[in-house]
Amino acid sequence: MSGFEILDCNLLRTLPLPDHPEDSDKGDRGQFLVVAGSREVAGAALLAGIGGLRAGAGKLQIATAASVSVQLSIAIPEAMVVGFQETADGCFAPSAIAPLLELAQGAQAITIGCGMQHGKALEILLDGLLASDISSPLVLDAAVLGSLAPRAEALAAWRSGAILLPHSGEMARLLECERDEIEADPLAAARRAAETFGAVSLIKGRYSYIVDPDGRAFRFTGGGVGLATSGSGDVLAGIVGGLAARGADPLTAVLWGVYLHGEAGRALANRIGRIGFLARELLDEVPGLMDFGPRL
Repeated sequence: MSGFEILDCNLLRTLPLPDHPEDSDKGDRGQFLVVAGSREVAGAALLAGIGGLRAGAGKLQIATAASVSVQLSIAIPEAMVVGFQETADGCFAPSAIAPLLELAQGAQAITIGCGMQHGKALEILLDGLLASDISSPLVLDAAVLGSLAPRAEALAAWRSGAILLPHSGEMARLLECERDEIEADPLAAARRAAETFGAVSLIKGRYSYIVDPDGRAFRFTGGGVGLATSGSGDVLAGIVGGLAARGADPLTAVLWGVYLHGEAGRALANRIGRIGFLARELLDEVPGLMDFGPRL
């Protein structure tokens, strides 16, 4: 296929989010698991977790490094935070794999990678997850993206759909090519990633492109330069995961997530200034922005 569709509110009206009647409870909106954070970057887990709640997920669990678990539990009283032993390089220890997979069994969506540290232990954890019988959508971001190239076949076999959220540098590692090649044709890169990994693939940038494994492609032109700020990607990963936990299919979750994230940036740019707003400030904008269009 060639070309792309424009991602805007008109498109999203044809891809409604799941409806949740007034008599529904938090269990009806899904359990969202965030596997994220490290001693150095605990805030990434906070941003992703709250992003999922702001997107409407009913329950939040965070699996993180033991050294920061208590602090995160206090900072996000709405979440159940589980701390796992760390290796010397800040990764989850291999002993964390079995209990983490048990935790993941109950989740309706899983976001993994934000604020985690690269290393062999992360690769062991990723292998354990991909070999499991868990059947929830996977949102993969940040640290795990650098370990996916040799695991393309395993990810493509994931039964419940996967989502990749790289910027151009991370996409270059995914596709094992130079960053200049990605930036010369980001849409082609997103197409290649979607085909290689069997996952809905986003390439973030001034213009963001989203490609479904079936070849359908989209471009989002909104948001603005202010979104290029520390923690912004963690917020996006949380929003997408939260929408998936509610029951949105992977493509719908990504399209809505990119739109909500971008429109939150636009709103802050108008109110605060085009650069200088904080990633955490995006979070409060999300609920109101979701409130348009039909529901399933």
